[in-house]
Amino acid sequence: MFDALSDKLQATLGDVRQRGALTEDDVKATMREIRLALLEADVNFAVVREFTSAVREKALGEEVLKRVDPGQQVVKIVSDELTELMGGAGADLALSPRKPTIVVLAGLQGSGKTTAAAKLARMLREEKGLDVALAACDVYRPAAVEQLVTVGQQAGATVYERGTDMDPVEIAKWARDQAVADGRDVLIVDTSGRLHVDTELMQELANIKKELKPHDVLLVVDAMTGQDAVNVAEQFAEQVGFDGVIMSKLDGDARGGAALSVKAVTGMPILYASTGEKLDAFERFHPDRMAQRILGMGDVLTFVEKAQREVDQDQAAEMERKLRKAEFSFDDFLDQLQTVRRMGPIGNLIGMLPGAGAQLRGMKVDERELDRVEAIVLSMTPEERRRPDLIKGSRRLRIAKGSGTTVQAVNQLVKQFEQMRKLMKSMSRGKMPDIGALMRQAR
Repeated sequence: MFDALSDKLQATLGDVRQRGALTEDDVKATMREIRLALLEADVNFAVVREFTSAVREKALGEEVLKRVDPGQQVVKIVSDELTELMGGAGADLALSPRKPTIVVLAGLQGSGKTTAAAKLARMLREEKGLDVALAACDVYRPAAVEQLVTVGQQAGATVYERGTDMDPVEIAKWARDQAVADGRDVLIVDTSGRLHVDTELMQELANIKKELKPHDVLLVVDAMTGQDAVNVAEQFAEQVGFDGVIMSKLDGDARGGAALSVKAVTGMPILYASTGEKLDAFERFHPDRMAQRILGMGDVLTFVEKAQREVDQDQAAEMERKLRKAEFSFDDFLDQLQTVRRMGPIGNLIGMLPGAGAQLRGMKVDERELDRVEAIVLSMTPEERRRPDLIKGSRRLRIAKGSGTTVQAVNQLVKQFEQMRKLMKSMSRGKMPDIGALMRQAR
């Protein structure tokens, strides 16, 4: 996400960071490059002007230019201003002490409301242990109710639906009463969208809002539509009002104009971001962490949080023991691979590592190759996974056929696995192995 903007800002600030001293002309030249980068990223023009003005004023301060490391100070100023631009400290849902907390989702057709409803339900259930229900109030889009039922079940949420023949406001009222009777913690209302903002949509939303008195109204906007998304958000803010934004399809947005503009234009923060197609590709939006990602500083906190959710501490301790004693098996390898994949797309994880995003930007991570590796391991017998030395000749042919791959692919995986075990064994004895030799042998 934000790849194009990130590359340009990192290149511009990288040059500034390396300078031993900065002049006023250096700062002005840097501001021109930053302004161009933001405009090319489709950031709102007024927002760009205010942003660069604020950065310039702080960067030209005497306490910056006279520092030993003025370049680093400018980078910090840009990071701080980006954080403030996207919402500062960040925000979260306002959960009510009285059940249920009612959340209404609004947005244009195609913005991803229905999927976002299920993703939010899953997050609230998994991370906060809440009992969540979904209300199917989109009665106009074909198969919208069926879609919500399907993704709602996948998210582990109850779905309240009355088909498409009732008025959406009546369905919303009925769903609220059901949620109260069932003692649900949260009710998420999926409303209808339109191809454009119109009076009918706004009035329907206003009626639902008036009837339910929701604790939060969240606007779902498609990050890939850039300034169109910001214009839509501005109209919703003026006509109906909302409390926060869910930014969908953020993983496909190489520019970042919507995410960088929406808070400044509407005054409403981005609460959540959808970063992939799967239901677990959904996360809290942290402006400070996003600013660090954009500037190539990584996002270690989010990486650690994802790891903590997926890694069992007892299993981790046992894995460490096995690595030290070189008892690591293909079963262990498979467990570790699946754990990492549950954390999200590998490409997204790389972007969270400080400095790695820019260095590995050109590296394409083919998730299908990981599927093939899993298939090869799963085609082994339990004994073969425990004792890779058994995998010879006819066994390799059987594994290749069972996994739909080739004998060469099986040979390569087994060889690389053995080299990894040798590496772990050497390190456990306090020896530094010849990495180059190991890599040549593994080819």
